[in-house]
Amino acid sequence: MTVPGLPMVVPEAGLPARVRIHEVGPRDGLQNEPRTVPTEVKAEFIRRLADAGLTTIEATSFVHPKWVPQLADAEQLFPLVAEVPADLPVLVPNERGLDRALALGARRVAVFASATESFAKANLNRTADEALAMFEPVVTRAKDTGAHVRGYVSMCFGDPWEGAVPLEQVVRVCRALVDMGCDELSLGDTIGVATPGHVTALLTALNEAGVATARLGVHFHDTYGQALANTLAALRHGVTTVDASAGGLGGCPYAKSATGNLATEDLVWMLHGLGIDTGVDLGRLTATSVWMASRLGRPSPSRTVRALSHQE
Repeated sequence: MTVPGLPMVVPEAGLPARVRIHEVGPRDGLQNEPRTVPTEVKAEFIRRLADAGLTTIEATSFVHPKWVPQLADAEQLFPLVAEVPADLPVLVPNERGLDRALALGARRVAVFASATESFAKANLNRTADEALAMFEPVVTRAKDTGAHVRGYVSMCFGDPWEGAVPLEQVVRVCRALVDMGCDELSLGDTIGVATPGHVTALLTALNEAGVATARLGVHFHDTYGQALANTLAALRHGVTTVDASAGGLGGCPYAKSATGNLATEDLVWMLHGLGIDTGVDLGRLTATSVWMASRLGRPSPSRTVRALSHQE
């Protein structure tokens, strides 16, 4: 029997019993907004996401304000949410960013690498290898303090300048991040061009290179409507960490063809329908995204949010 607002549960054999959603809305979702969101609204967004049951919420980025002005308030925001009952990872682009994050008590940090030369140049003004060299002392120092380190790898499936990205190119960057000490990797489909077979092929290639599935998360954009199909392919491969953004917020300021992230509500609807535990209350999460959409002055792009809240 179907409960209003909830999918009918029909499990599929071989899928994980539980998935950890890595919520990126407050950081990846808001970094591309045309107007800066007030710090207190960001803090309330994070509190509401935690109240909805999300246990990993990426809070902000300690990048230079000139590059991402929407997140220039990292020092002001992080203390406001330090007591939120969730892991609050932050992005640190370099050692200066790491210093700023550690000074405020951050215990989970992330670096942002690229699988392609073009995006490394656009995003970091470095070659891919120069970026990896810059991250190595960041990862080493973070690990020395006992922090958990995530390595984002962008353009894993396609690049707006270079086109399709060879699997071995992605594997090389991922292997380098693991070797320098990253605890987990997030495989980014930054412009949303992946399809399920491509996802399976990359995960298999990484396993063959000695990168365990347990160390991998996936980060899909929905440019071509493939994000949920790609997520299901990753789940069938054994992946249990999926990035998503509440309400489908976000894109990439350095890749103009990148549209929104996979909406957390759309992901939760699918996972709950498959009988996979997330710990997330879909009703509270939807209400949070409706609330944030009202602050941004536009309806949420998430289809599940629209269906459950009757947004127009």
